Amino acid sequence: MAEIERMAIPHEEYEQRLKKIQEAMKKEDLDLLIMHSCECESANIRYLAGIWTVFDFIGGIIPKEGDAILLTGGPESYDLVKQMSHVRDVRVHPIYVETNSPEWDKPTDAYNYKKIFDELRERFPLRRIGIANTNTIPNAIIEDIRKAAPDAEYINGDELVMQIRWRKSDNEIQLLREAYRITDEAVRKTIPLVKSGVREWEIEAQWRAEAYKMGAEGVSYPIWITSGPTTFQSLCRSTERIIGQNEMVQLTLGAKYAGYCGNVCRPVIIGKLPEKHKNMIRVASDCLTETLENMGPGVPFADVYDKFQAHLAKEGFAGMTLYGPAHGTGMQECEGPWVDNRNGMVLEPNMAFNIDIWIADREYGVRFEDGVVITKTGVERLTSFGPEAIVL
Repeated sequence: MAEIERMAIPHEEYEQRLKKIQEAMKKEDLDLLIMHSCECESANIRYLAGIWTVFDFIGGIIPKEGDAILLTGGPESYDLVKQMSHVRDVRVHPIYVETNSPEWDKPTDAYNYKKIFDELRERFPLRRIGIANTNTIPNAIIEDIRKAAPDAEYINGDELVMQIRWRKSDNEIQLLREAYRITDEAVRKTIPLVKSGVREWEIEAQWRAEAYKMGAEGVSYPIWITSGPTTFQSLCRSTERIIGQNEMVQLTLGAKYAGYCGNVCRPVIIGKLPEKHKNMIRVASDCLTETLENMGPGVPFADVYDKFQAHLAKEGFAGMTLYGPAHGTGMQECEGPWVDNRNGMVLEPNMAFNIDIWIADREYGVRFEDGVVITKTGVERLTSFGPEAIVL
């Protein structure tokens, strides 16, 4: 078997990312920014340092000047992070350890936030502290932070980091292309298995095997296959259900490569469907095509969103979707910005999106999802499937 040459973000780009974050902190008058990641929500720390932890949590402390600091929970994670991180200052803070952790026999030079903050106060006062990942950071960590700087003003720092991540570098776009290529080819190799008599999880397992063989490091999100009566669910899990004749199978699949997420969502039609479901699939397909045509550099988000909603209303599907026709993608399959008519934004070169067309009632549902990058002159599609259902 030919050796797979893996692509990666170069070290210099991680240094540039730290500087971008510190420039944004300066505009917000922040002295510190604290970030948090875990195995399933890895993006922010991975963006900063290129490290994806196993079991333990990982924290990032970014001062307004100087090098960042990473915190992890025990000697095992310390060794992993020291080996793989592009941030070299790594410290053990026991509060970042996994659930049900052992009492370590191996000694550790443990830190807490007070010890670190006292060190930083020798350089500058800690007046304003931003905290990112506010919806995932454990309360015990928040308490330790506040105890270490009780007089500081605390600011929500989620958007500060996310807005930097919205615009991709050329290296990031290259990794996205590879994530979508793997996703796409694995879907094509899996489609022959999609037929009556096969269980949903068997299709997922086949796709996973193909994606891993091509170099995927994991999945972009908890992928799933739905069929028949569960296709109306926007989120689901593959089950033991055996696929039957004359029904739709929804493929919701994405490979992660070097931290970047691919994604392909397509309905597969086996036999004959009720007219109501066929019509829903047709409208979703038309909306995908229309949204692709409407997107481009300088186009207001509101124009794309309003045309999508108008199309749904014209076809009798008003109120049968959850959000606008596209959302940002990158190190998270869904990471913002959201294409709607509420934020006043315009599409810019090097923004990456998933066009996400989801229509459902309580009986039927369908999702088409494709990746795109906005270029200086138009739109680059990252998915090679046509904008229609796969008919078997």
